[in-house]
Amino acid sequence: MSRYTTGLVYGLSAYVLWGLLPLYWKLVEAAGPFEILAHRGIWSLLLCVFLLAARKQLKSAYQMVKARRTLSILLLSSGMLMLNWSVFIWAVTEDRVVESALGYYITPLINVMVGIFLLREQLKIPQKIAVALASIGVIVLTIGYGSLPWVALVLSTSWACYSLIKKKLNLGALETLSVEALFAFLPNLIYLISIERSGDAVFGKDIWLTILLFGAGAATVTPLLLFNGAATRLPLSTVGLLQYLTPTMMFLIGVFINNEDMAPTKLIGFVFIWLALIILSRDLIKSSRSIDDSITKTL
Repeated sequence: MSRYTTGLVYGLSAYVLWGLLPLYWKLVEAAGPFEILAHRGIWSLLLCVFLLAARKQLKSAYQMVKARRTLSILLLSSGMLMLNWSVFIWAVTEDRVVESALGYYITPLINVMVGIFLLREQLKIPQKIAVALASIGVIVLTIGYGSLPWVALVLSTSWACYSLIKKKLNLGALETLSVEALFAFLPNLIYLISIERSGDAVFGKDIWLTILLFGAGAATVTPLLLFNGAATRLPLSTVGLLQYLTPTMMFLIGVFINNEDMAPTKLIGFVFIWLALIILSRDLIKSSRSIDDSITKTL
């Protein structure tokens, strides 16, 4: 396979796996969101350490721990990641997958807002239209839900902040995830020990649930590694378009499998969000082609 085809396979696999995560967390909902989160963090860390050792990258991960500035930034990114994970798992167990999908739909638009307010970037006309449409969509959805869709806003904001931090650091995905999971290891371990002692833990009582909780690490790390492989092989515009596969799958799971409420008002709100994303995607493709053309001329 060509480099592009390989990247496409990696990217599709990553986003499909992320899109299927609501079904995975639903299978272990008996454990409760906090036990799921704790197992996800611990088994992800152990799997990351194993992969770092296999790829001889333990030394590079250790260098991150030694650097105070990098360590403090990764502490912040770890907080954003754990916030995102915990809210998402809670939303799935509470049958709010559609609202979670909304969060990941509007993440690119939140990224645009971050670019405006934090990076002082200037918006082009298509981007202004996209932000306006998305804002109308959120207002309509707020009316439809009867309250601010806080799950969607927390998921999108935390992931946008996490992405910004990781972009600024520009370090290996596996090494940084290992350090981020390391920060949460002790709290996760203490929590699991406490619920084991109180007899409230699900882990170890049911073989099927135990296997699934153990597999939470692979369910977390595998799509991340696939995404990393795709990002190094595909144009930015292709990666940007592929990312909409995940919330689309979540939306379909929420509506057709979980039978979550989809009142006309909510559907209208989603239509505004989808229109905004179409405009943003077209602008992304156009910008990517312009960059490619300028590089070709330079060469």
